Amino acid sequence: MTVEWSRPEVLEAVRTRLLRPGAVTEGFSGVAVVAEADGMSVVFRWRRDPNTYAIRVGFPAAPESAWTGLPVSSADEWASDVEFLLMEELDTGLVRRSRRTVRDGHVLLDTRDAPDVWPAGYHIGLVPFDDDVPSPDAGFWLAGEGLDVGVPRRLLAEGRLACWLQAYVDNDRGEPFVGQAAASWEDERHTGARLDVVHVRPGVPSQVRRALARMAVCEVAEAGGLSVVTTIDAPELRELGFRPTDDGVLTLRTRSGAVIPE
Repeated sequence: MTVEWSRPEVLEAVRTRLLRPGAVTEGFSGVAVVAEADGMSVVFRWRRDPNTYAIRVGFPAAPESAWTGLPVSSADEWASDVEFLLMEELDTGLVRRSRRTVRDGHVLLDTRDAPDVWPAGYHIGLVPFDDDVPSPDAGFWLAGEGLDVGVPRRLLAEGRLACWLQAYVDNDRGEPFVGQAAASWEDERHTGARLDVVHVRPGVPSQVRRALARMAVCEVAEAGGLSVVTTIDAPELRELGFRPTDDGVLTLRTRSGAVIPE
C-alpha cells in the first residue's frame, strides 16, 4: 500500500506531536524537527544535559506504525506512534546506549550496532538510599563485599554526592557486588563535578570499571554538569575522553565538543 499523506503533512504532524510542551516523556524537550532528503531529524534536549541531541526518523514508506508495525490511517496517527516509539527508546536509555556523532552543533544518536551500556555478565545501577537510611549505613552491602564506601558515605553526609553507582554480576540473585563509582559536586550550582571513586574488585574485567566511569559521567551530565575532573589516572578514563591539565588532574567537558566516545 502506498502512503496517501504528503511529506509536508507528515513533517507537520510530527512537529505538532513532538514540539509541544510535555511531549514524549519526562526530561524530553523538543527543539526542532528538520526535513532531510530521506527522512527527518528530531532535535531535542534531554533532562539538564548541556548537549543538544538528534535522532533520525525515516518518512513512512507504507501506512504502518513506526512503533508497532500495525496499519495507521493518518499522518497524525503515524506521528503519534513516533512519539510513543521515542518515549520507549528514551525511557530505556537511548541517550546512553547510542553511538554518538557530533554534527551541526548537536549530537546525533544512532542505536544501530551500538555496544551495550555495560559489559556482558554485569549490571550497573544507582546505589539506592533515601532520607530514612543514615549515611553511615548507606551501601552496607557493598561494604560487606569488601568495597570501601567511606568516600561516598562522607559525600552523602555532606550533601555533595552527585551520584553513587554499583556494579554486580547479572544473575538471578544480583550479586556479588563487584565495583562502585562515586562523583561529587564541586560547586553550589552543580556545574562542575569530581569523579572521586572508580573501583572494581580483583579479577573483574577493566571494561566494568570503564562502564562505571562512563555511567557516572552520564549521571553528572544529565544533572546539568558541564565538566568532570578526577585525579584517578586510569587508562579507561582516557579512553572516555578525560585529558590531563597543567595542574595534574584529568578533565572531561560534557558539552558536545567533547562527547564521550564509544
